[in-house]
Amino acid sequence: MTQPNPGPFRAVLFDLDGTLLDTIEDIAFSLNSVLERHGYPTHTVDECRLLVGYGMQELVRSSLPEEAHAEPVLMRMQAEMKQAYAEHWKDRSKAYDGIGRLLDAIGEMHLKRAILSNKPDGFTRLCADELLAGWSFDVVMGHHDGIAHKPDPQGALLIAGMLGVEPAEVLYVGDSGTDMKTAVAAGMYPVGVLWGYRDEEELLADGAEAVVEKPEEIIEILRKANGR
Repeated sequence: MTQPNPGPFRAVLFDLDGTLLDTIEDIAFSLNSVLERHGYPTHTVDECRLLVGYGMQELVRSSLPEEAHAEPVLMRMQAEMKQAYAEHWKDRSKAYDGIGRLLDAIGEMHLKRAILSNKPDGFTRLCADELLAGWSFDVVMGHHDGIAHKPDPQGALLIAGMLGVEPAEVLYVGDSGTDMKTAVAAGMYPVGVLWGYRDEEELLADGAEAVVEKPEEIIEILRKANGR
């Protein structure tokens, strides 16, 4: 269960896509280039906002018509998606406005910073290293063998252990219901953001204790919870 009262916090755990970074155009372009190559229907950027968040394999599967869900087809398309994304992952992707100030403030409060994404681990680390190069993170983790996709809390709990903090001491920031479910299951404090890929209704329905419109609001939550 999520703690009834927030804080004090010792760490902030972020989702990546739709939370720290706006990556949807590069994801959509990469996906559509593969779909179009094989004659499958493509998807608008807005449609892709609803497809992302469950991992790259699920993104490809959900983008294809049901008749294309045979395992050999899925494996081929997933491999081509990884290749396409490797070529285009930073064409347009960038940090959201205000994220730099938020990360700076977390550092000034001497709190730990971490990232947990359903994006493959290699791409997660690449995005963090290059698109968030001005800030260090104590842990950066994407999906890899042995770790279940969110909303399974396994990754979040593993990160809490690596940070040396209790789950209740972690403020979890994400843009989707998947993130809110992960935070609740892990016993962390879930904060939903509205600048990402999902809406307030989904965030609240899946357990958000707070929903914010700007990164500066997270700074205020942290300061209030930690008595600063």
